[in-house]
Amino acid sequence: MKATSSQPGTLNTSQTVYPILFAISLSHLLNDLIQSVIPAIYPLLKSNYALSFTQIGIITLVFQLTASILQPFVGSYTDRKPNPRSLVIGMTFSLIGLLFMAFASDFYYILASVCLIGMGSSVFHPEASRVAHLASGGKKGLAQSIFQVGGNAGSAAGPLLAALIVIPFGQKYIGWFGLLALLAIVVLTFVGKWYQRNIQARSAQKSTSKNLTELRPASKNRVIISIIILLVLIFSKYFYMASMTSYFTFYLIDRFGVSVQQSQIYLFVFLASVAAGTIMGGPLGDRYGRKLIIWVSILGAAPFTLLLPHMNLGATIILSVLIGLIISSAFSAILVYATELIPGKVGMIAGLFFGFAFGMGGIGSAVLGSLADRTSIEHVFSICAYLPLIGIITGFLPDIERKKDKWSSV
Repeated sequence: MKATSSQPGTLNTSQTVYPILFAISLSHLLNDLIQSVIPAIYPLLKSNYALSFTQIGIITLVFQLTASILQPFVGSYTDRKPNPRSLVIGMTFSLIGLLFMAFASDFYYILASVCLIGMGSSVFHPEASRVAHLASGGKKGLAQSIFQVGGNAGSAAGPLLAALIVIPFGQKYIGWFGLLALLAIVVLTFVGKWYQRNIQARSAQKSTSKNLTELRPASKNRVIISIIILLVLIFSKYFYMASMTSYFTFYLIDRFGVSVQQSQIYLFVFLASVAAGTIMGGPLGDRYGRKLIIWVSILGAAPFTLLLPHMNLGATIILSVLIGLIISSAFSAILVYATELIPGKVGMIAGLFFGFAFGMGGIGSAVLGSLADRTSIEHVFSICAYLPLIGIITGFLPDIERKKDKWSSV
């Protein structure tokens, strides 16, 4: 008997649901914009409450712990008990945290605020990744790229808005960002209703994935080794990205004597190339295979990162664009590869990799800052230039896409 078409309100697993993908990408933009406001207002908080650099570090630690370490556990739980309302619940945590931050009166109040925002993020990322996976229609790389580019845009826009709104007018204006959280809640309510209507189809899809897993069992040790390799690749990517996002402006000022304004423009150019690379990475992975794109994205950036510390200003900017385009295409391919390696665990995998990426970004920034204090910012870039060479370990990943094609023909 020929399969019937999906009934209204149910999921057609062969069709990409672009309105949901764009809605979840917009929500990712708003979520990461809210997150990025926190470090942008550190100078204001330090001045208002006479905070030490150690206390600033504790604020970052509390936020990073709640935003990263909790994610795999949240993802694992929602894999077992999916809840379409969890997206709205997570954003509500972020909204409450913003309001707490706007009216914070002491250091511990600030810690409670960033903890709530971090908890909201830890709920959002695993479940939003699952929605993107569900709406992908098989174009998993494309879906993750659309989702991920929203976060990149939000991270870039947050500090700019904080500089325009909060820094000139004061801490209470942080509350205005609550309007963005409310907008995200409205969008996520729409997404949650779609998710609720399609929860049965998702369960059927999950069951199919389990059957495929039984047909072609993977060695537990091989899966563990593959996940470790992918996490090492995430480490190399996000440590290098930390050098660029946190210290590229200082490098340009120190080495070439550019103004602060010029350095910010060049940083924006780099971040724009990162956004473009994020969009490219997913569809290319769908077409040419995840493993190949991971190879190219990490190891392929190495020639340009090795050249960058030795070039003049114009060449440095060109190389930064090429590095941004290449290295940013890795994350979507890595995440989708991992979900195909362990079918049916989208939330846990998304939580693990998003959480680890956030953690590596935070740790990388701290470690590289300390190294710069003890040596120089140019030395930091010379050392970080070798990080993409770690991409050579991609060769040890199994060719799971060949296995998938083999079994799909049975």
